[in-house]
Amino acid sequence: MDFSVWHFWIIAAVLLFIVEIFTPTFLTASLAIGCIASGIVSYFGFDIKIQLIAFSIGTLTSFFGVRPFMLKFAHKKSGNVKTNVDALVGKVGRVDVTIDHSQNQGRVIVEGDDWKAETENNEVIRAGEKVEVLKVNSTTLIVKPITKN
Repeated sequence: MDFSVWHFWIIAAVLLFIVEIFTPTFLTASLAIGCIASGIVSYFGFDIKIQLIAFSIGTLTSFFGVRPFMLKFAHKKSGNVKTNVDALVGKVGRVDVTIDHSQNQGRVIVEGDDWKAETENNEVIRAGEKVEVLKVNSTTLIVKPITKN
């Protein structure tokens, strides 16, 4: 099988789309779209100058036309998803060992995990009461009691 120039353009496009899987910036996909445009032009027998113009137009059009749309809607930012200990803030737990700052004790169970706990204003919270996590200070949860209405 004889390879024509348009075959190389299409192979380059496929390879660039594969690279795009690992670098989700839509930059290599824009180049791949330019390669497809050049492959089409090459298929119809145009010379290399026209192919390079088609490559440039296809790449620039996809980069400035499609890329902003893709970055906005296809690549959602996950910066607002809390993970690890940050996800504990706002969670409700149960006091396992009475929280008493004067005796340097207090344990809370939140989502099945046992944590050292303190209160913001050094109040005593008895074992079995429900608490809400206000913040995480190293390996200690700062909690407040949940008042019953």
